[in-house]
Amino acid sequence: MVNTPRAAMQAVQQKLAEAGLDSVQFESRILLETVLELPCGAPLPQQPLTGAQQQRLAELTARRCAHEPLQYLCGTWEFFGLEFQVGEGVLIPRQDTETLVEAVLELRKNEPSTCLLDLCSGSGCIPSALSVHLSGVTGAVLELFAGDVLHPPAELLHRQFHIITCNPPYLTAADMEQLQPEVAREPETALFGGTDGLDFYRKLTPLWKPALQPAGWLVYEVGAGQAPDVEAILQKNGYAQVHTVPDLTGIGRVVLGQR
Repeated sequence: MVNTPRAAMQAVQQKLAEAGLDSVQFESRILLETVLELPCGAPLPQQPLTGAQQQRLAELTARRCAHEPLQYLCGTWEFFGLEFQVGEGVLIPRQDTETLVEAVLELRKNEPSTCLLDLCSGSGCIPSALSVHLSGVTGAVLELFAGDVLHPPAELLHRQFHIITCNPPYLTAADMEQLQPEVAREPETALFGGTDGLDFYRKLTPLWKPALQPAGWLVYEVGAGQAPDVEAILQKNGYAQVHTVPDLTGIGRVVLGQR
């Protein structure tokens, strides 16, 4: 019967495959877990889905087949062992960004405290993960500032931070023309970084340098292939020890420099 959890999941897999989606086994399982309110990877129950659960699963499946992001359908998504609420208008936390968190943890692993600022914060996944895994995190990470990162409050520029992290918009004009339908649902302001994708790096690097303590670090996430250009921007602005950290696939994903 299609109303058993396993049969329902198989039916969802088929619909997702017919819609041309990848990872249908994984996604059908996630959708079913969402409807049944199960922890990730929990054993499937034996009892049939209720009518309301069947209807909810059908609705989510149809929306996913229309390329609505899986993360938006779930309402939450995991990042660095933490669960974050996500929905329309929020940049979805991605595994690539975990490389940035790991780089900062390495920089500050022997320090008793860290004064931290996160720019272009989006869901807040970066400062949240760092606050959990670093001892003594203080600074603007404990406050929220709504405004233009290119025209910041003077009070922030006058503070002194050990670490400034930033995952800015970095997609190029060509990238924006070739977006997957799912990514196109995310806010454009969190994606588009100008014609060559480097606008924010050029503007933020000199602007926020005075907010770093002497020997403090500016830590960026970058797009594939952008690391050499972002390294050059940091070096041009007088940062020291500029280097790149690769992600798990070997792509240069994090570029950092020291004041």
